[in-house]
Amino acid sequence: MLTPGRSLTMHAESGRELPRVEAFEALYNMGCRPRQGEVIMIAGRSGTQKSGLALFWVAEMGLPTLYFSADMSAFTASSRLASMATGDTTEMVEAGMAEGGRYRETYVNALAGSRITFSFGSPITWRAVDEEMEAYVELWDSYPSCLVFDNLMDFDSAESDYTEQMAVMSGATELARATGATVIVLHHASDKSWEAKSDPWAPPSRDQVKGGLSEKPELSLSVALDPHSQEYRIAVIKQRMGPSDPTAKRYASLRCHPEVTRFSKIERVTLFPPPEPKPWTPTAVLDKR
Repeated sequence: MLTPGRSLTMHAESGRELPRVEAFEALYNMGCRPRQGEVIMIAGRSGTQKSGLALFWVAEMGLPTLYFSADMSAFTASSRLASMATGDTTEMVEAGMAEGGRYRETYVNALAGSRITFSFGSPITWRAVDEEMEAYVELWDSYPSCLVFDNLMDFDSAESDYTEQMAVMSGATELARATGATVIVLHHASDKSWEAKSDPWAPPSRDQVKGGLSEKPELSLSVALDPHSQEYRIAVIKQRMGPSDPTAKRYASLRCHPEVTRFSKIERVTLFPPPEPKPWTPTAVLDKR
């Protein structure tokens, strides 16, 4: 049992804001404040670069991260990281690794400073999570600062069972409280709703997130990608300690570079109007003569 003052003192460090990522400036300007120790959901329809965003986010923050991936293969995840670090496309990374020699060495060296540790396997089980956490603590003598679960429906028995999905979210919350780690959970939004068909490049609203599970985390982000302009849209549909819009009509815009698994700010170009023409006067006509 803790008094409010003791609780604030003990948990002040865990509630600090996460390191800011330059590409997310538009998101921060909307009042979004992701914090250490929170459960964060990234929800979106199929093919909206949810895994790429999560991987880019934790890589840019540079925090020790344990990434559970059932959605990406081991090679896809590692090649995306190498692509992000070098600026080469994933196809170039794949070709270079196949070529071997100095090309392989370049990409392997590019990953030497990464603080991301992967765990691959499908489905994700809590037993596997416990074992990986024990191994991580044994290796580093501390808990990871971030945990990523990619994704919610890849947990054992949670593919379509709402009760199991709720149990996963409760387990993620308990894990965040016990370790102080930020837990990022990726989840799907409906592809069959009327909104998904009529406006597929808009972030899904809170009620389109499958199972209504976006209400459970402290922060829920809804994402969408326009494949024509590569504009990446992020809406804050739930935020316990800040503004949010459950309709997802208000969103931040980023530029997505899927070939190198990077995101960047959209630079706004200000077009200055041309100077106004001088008024006509008889004197001006005489001067021209």
